[in-house]
Amino acid sequence: MKLVTRTGVVLTAAALSLSLAACSASNEPAASGSSDTATTGTDAGATTAALSGTLNGAGSSAQESAMDTWRAAFQSENPDLVINYDPVGSGGGRTQFFDGAVSWAGSDSALSEADGEYDAAAARCGTDGAINLPVYISPIAVVFNLPGVTSLNLDSATIAKIFDGKITKWNDDAIASQNDGVTLPDTAITIVHRADDSGTTKNFTDYLAQTSDGAWGYDASGVWPTDKGESGQGTSGLMEIVTGTEGAIGYADDSKAGDMGKVAIKVGEEYNAPSSEGAATTLSDSTVASVNGDNDLAYTINRTTTQSGAYPLMLLSYAIVCQSYDDATEAANVTGFLSYVASEAGQQAAASASGSAPLPTDLSAQVEDILAQIAG
Repeated sequence: MKLVTRTGVVLTAAALSLSLAACSASNEPAASGSSDTATTGTDAGATTAALSGTLNGAGSSAQESAMDTWRAAFQSENPDLVINYDPVGSGGGRTQFFDGAVSWAGSDSALSEADGEYDAAAARCGTDGAINLPVYISPIAVVFNLPGVTSLNLDSATIAKIFDGKITKWNDDAIASQNDGVTLPDTAITIVHRADDSGTTKNFTDYLAQTSDGAWGYDASGVWPTDKGESGQGTSGLMEIVTGTEGAIGYADDSKAGDMGKVAIKVGEEYNAPSSEGAATTLSDSTVASVNGDNDLAYTINRTTTQSGAYPLMLLSYAIVCQSYDDATEAANVTGFLSYVASEAGQQAAASASGSAPLPTDLSAQVEDILAQIAG
């Protein structure tokens, strides 16, 4: 059931109460001679099938906070539907999706044509394959544990040299020269990266590869490219190591950064701290690079933008879905839930829970329209 009208107006608390009643009514058996759909009270002329059963998804741990909020809100209005989500990481989520273990995958990187993932999706979904639908925009924070220091300015080349093990002490001149007035200790730097195949890692390494003027000598990859540093499983595992290790540095979705120190990255002549507004500005300067038709909304992020306020170390996280499902109930559950996720109400709920940037209104509507075309 959609929680917004087609004009995108967020329901007030009173209207939401009415929509709950309408949803309960829609879940009652259809009258004799009618279809098994019912008109909701939130969208004139719209119909939605009664949703029930179990819907399983897996993937992005960056989406976890938002996903918990989305699941709770949607299940409260669809009590006969149980939604499960395993934040196993983007790579693990895509694998489970290809294997048919889950109905959709949450992924901080789009399907890769070069890695054969569109072919794997076609084997799972059928001829029409799968598409990437944006649902979550968020900055990636470079986090560190340095007592007494809460913020540092760093350019991309310096970040790259730190994570490649070429800068090993916190009082190195490359760091100190960008942070006048900050007392930096002679503490060894402990690099912390993800142990799993991670969309956050792919976005982070893509940023370094594109912006460090050659200081990062590796391609963008969801798998950490060196054996340097320590590794943690998932976002929570990485943050546990950073939090417990003085001198550690890592990277994580900003919603999971907690009280750790954060890096302001150099963009043009500015140093910009991670922010949802900066991530949204970067997306506005990026382009759609669809592979599987016009409904495939995979983006190429412009990491080299110099727009004022932009924060190009960001992720655009997707729901990866089949363009058609063999089972009508599965299709209804996937599209019903993800339509709420992409809606203005769902996006505002995620922003409140995780600090993410809501999808632009036109993109939100586009994702909802595409989901409406998915059949079972």
